Amino acid sequence: MVLPMVVALIYRENEGWTFVATAACCLAIGIPCVIGGLRGNVFHSREGLVIVALSWLVLSVMGAAPFVLSGAIPSPVDALFETVSGFTTTGASILTDVEVLPRCVLFWRSFTHWIGGMGILVFLLSIVPMTGGSRMHLMKAESPGPSVSKLTPKVQSTAKILYEIYLVLTIAQIVLLLIGRMPLFDALTITFGTAGTGGFAIKNDSMASYSPYLQNVTTVFMILFGVNFNAYFLILMKRAKQLRYAEEVWSYLGIIGVSVAAIAINIRHMYGTLEETVRHAAFQVASIITTTGYSSVDFDQWPEFARTILVVLMFIGACAGSTGGGLKVSRVLILCKSVRQEFHYFLHPREVRSLRMEGRPLEQDTVRSVNVYLATYVLVFTLSILLVSLDNEDLVTTFTAVATTFNNVGPGLAAVGPLQNFSHFSDFAKLVMTFDMLAGRLELFPVLLLFFPRTWKRFS
Repeated sequence: MVLPMVVALIYRENEGWTFVATAACCLAIGIPCVIGGLRGNVFHSREGLVIVALSWLVLSVMGAAPFVLSGAIPSPVDALFETVSGFTTTGASILTDVEVLPRCVLFWRSFTHWIGGMGILVFLLSIVPMTGGSRMHLMKAESPGPSVSKLTPKVQSTAKILYEIYLVLTIAQIVLLLIGRMPLFDALTITFGTAGTGGFAIKNDSMASYSPYLQNVTTVFMILFGVNFNAYFLILMKRAKQLRYAEEVWSYLGIIGVSVAAIAINIRHMYGTLEETVRHAAFQVASIITTTGYSSVDFDQWPEFARTILVVLMFIGACAGSTGGGLKVSRVLILCKSVRQEFHYFLHPREVRSLRMEGRPLEQDTVRSVNVYLATYVLVFTLSILLVSLDNEDLVTTFTAVATTFNNVGPGLAAVGPLQNFSHFSDFAKLVMTFDMLAGRLELFPVLLLFFPRTWKRFS
């Protein structure tokens, strides 16, 4: 809360007291919990999942307090929706006019993206001492993707490396935006949204009013933040030759290239020059596949073919081990390889063949977990659509509203398009989509585990 306090002082905004009050409340609740808490700091997979899920819930509630106290978002449900959308880097908003908000509130709103992008608890892992396998259980629960690997033998060192890469990329984008004469406040907030692949903008038209140079810089960094951070680690360690086996990264870049070309051809009649056509196509493809959610145009006015590609990209998402959401490219690749293997068994039933990913055989547990994840994903997604449909919105609005919140994207189509918002939904529908945002960001199981009675039984 300190940074928005500083912003309030710089711009002489009275709303700064809300962050002081919230910080004081956090201390008043947190200090007794620490003093009176359990002394053991070794825990297993179940505790790791529950700690992550409950931590995100508590952080979201406390993060919503400044919105309510300042009067920027008086409704607690709306404030919770906005805050969860920020921390989970979704970028879906209930605000109809963001430009009237105080600068300190706007800063906090965008800063939640940067905090949640790499993971709130991954940051804590880099500084909090823990013993045994406790760190890895937390990291697995919060990190996106079908599997989590350590970049170094120590999990704490891995977390530090991840945040160092994250910070360097963040600073690089801020500098390049400033070179393009973007105001410092804008550069900070836009970069927070890009780094966390969140998408909260400080202008009602998102990124449409910025120059082509600023849009292009943002496009490049959206793509960069959607890359598996392991690739950057290999470059830092001068092991770039291993990137030739980075099947997920190359597939991710290939999907972007094909999508940009297909959409550019489809929308070429809507813009005056080839540069403008490709720029908008690339910006929106990068924004949607990385689940950032910025917009340079109202893509809801594009032809059906282009819009359909964007909806497909919502589900694919970025790379595992990045700040992006969605199913993740690695899961899509594993599912495609599994389908191909099944067809191969039909043709050659006696042949034994193992699935391979990035030059290595895939463990059966990884394939099983991907299949279970997809089944759970479909069930939760279907149930969410049924519940949100009680608001009686049209099917395109309902479907894309759930898709964009569940995959942590931001804008959808029709009534939740890039120039629209989520304020017209009922409180019940907003709570359902708030749950979807948390479940999607935490890879389903940490949140779903809270609903199982056995989760709360003590070990014998």
